[in-house]
Amino acid sequence: MKKLFALLTLILTAATLARSGRDGERAYLYDPLPVILPEGINHLLDNSQSELEEMKGFDRVVERFMQRWEITGASIAVMKNGRLLYSKGYGWADKERNVRTDVKHIFRIASLSKLITATGIMKLQEDGLLSLEDRVFGEQGILCDSAFREIRDRRIEKITVEHLLRHQGGYSIRAGDPLFCSVSVARQLGIRPPVSFDDMVRYAAQTRLRYEPGSSNVYSNLGYVVLTKVIEKVSGMPYEKFIQDSILSPIGCHDMHIGHSFYEMRFPNEVRYYEPADTEPVELFDGSGQLVPRCYGGCDLQVLSGAGGWVASPTELMKFITAIDPDDSKPDILKPRTIAYMTEKDKRKFPIGWMKTTESDDWSRTGSLSGSSALLKRQHDGYSWVFITNTSSWSGSRFTRKISAMMKQAMSKVRQWPDRDLFSVERQQPSGPQPDTVRLTHTARTKIASPHPRSGSRPPI
Repeated sequence: MKKLFALLTLILTAATLARSGRDGERAYLYDPLPVILPEGINHLLDNSQSELEEMKGFDRVVERFMQRWEITGASIAVMKNGRLLYSKGYGWADKERNVRTDVKHIFRIASLSKLITATGIMKLQEDGLLSLEDRVFGEQGILCDSAFREIRDRRIEKITVEHLLRHQGGYSIRAGDPLFCSVSVARQLGIRPPVSFDDMVRYAAQTRLRYEPGSSNVYSNLGYVVLTKVIEKVSGMPYEKFIQDSILSPIGCHDMHIGHSFYEMRFPNEVRYYEPADTEPVELFDGSGQLVPRCYGGCDLQVLSGAGGWVASPTELMKFITAIDPDDSKPDILKPRTIAYMTEKDKRKFPIGWMKTTESDDWSRTGSLSGSSALLKRQHDGYSWVFITNTSSWSGSRFTRKISAMMKQAMSKVRQWPDRDLFSVERQQPSGPQPDTVRLTHTARTKIASPHPRSGSRPPI
């Protein structure tokens, strides 16, 4: 019966999917995704479990911060030594629909996605399926397919997997980040927009480098898009499915997905995104010239993918961190020596996946997109936390510094953290599928949600 219901839901939803144009302008019309929630610990918790007397000082600091920076909604999770102490949503998940933010809500996590992608690469390395010294492009490269063999700058054939992990591929954003200038990318490739995922990888192979690979540290979203393709080629699976099956599901994270660019295509428990009031609209990434809010059509999240396309809840992000932190009480998905290599302290280069690691053994990962800001920290004192908003700030990527200072102040207000582990709620659930639960499968989700199927040699989903 459940399979029949899921099939009918898929058919009905797919039937309502339409794309229309008027006067040469393309517009996208979608009915909302069906309300089928995946299993995940964020659905087993709610705000009431963290509305505690001893946390009122913490809450006041957070609420003042949100008011000052005009943040519509936010969510926080705090953990110590692998035990989830606190998880709570603040403000509005969707103000227009009168929906308050709760623990269940998922957010765009922007460049926190790179930590997930890096973990996937390191897992493949541990399994002997690739080496960090492997070349990426060229006849002897991982991506040796004919689609990626038109190379104009021979230095591109020197790029290794590790170069991309550490933002040393030689790419530049002096003329703009290609992930947010896809119409220009289409022009350079000689194709009509929208640019597909494989088109963007092809651009990475054809563009000219500004630096010799390995010689400079220049932050690159494009490099992590290429790593996304590397994962697909080496694993023989779609990127999202590989990450979910090999990394996330084994550690108990079941509600993390690649997001979508339009509000109508949001996941059922995904928040609405907001921008500062004076933000100018931008052209839709499909090249139609249609003006849209930057957070809803400024870039294609399906192309951004492993560089910044994931959506997740703070609670499940904390669970993910337990699997790549050898110092907590939970088992890890990677070996200790692999984690140590990812987080080595060398000021001459970026760590792998993380944005910054310090001599005091603090690790941090930032993320910023139009409509969201995120900061994840793993501290040497055993505390780890993540703060995510559904509102971007005029200060852009620098806003995460404000978040860090606010969280330091808020945590100082807590005299005694609750002595508990909210992760234990999973052990209290009966085993097996519940009568009122239908799992949204990867196949159904992808076929319903993608307005621009990725082209090229991408494995079918």
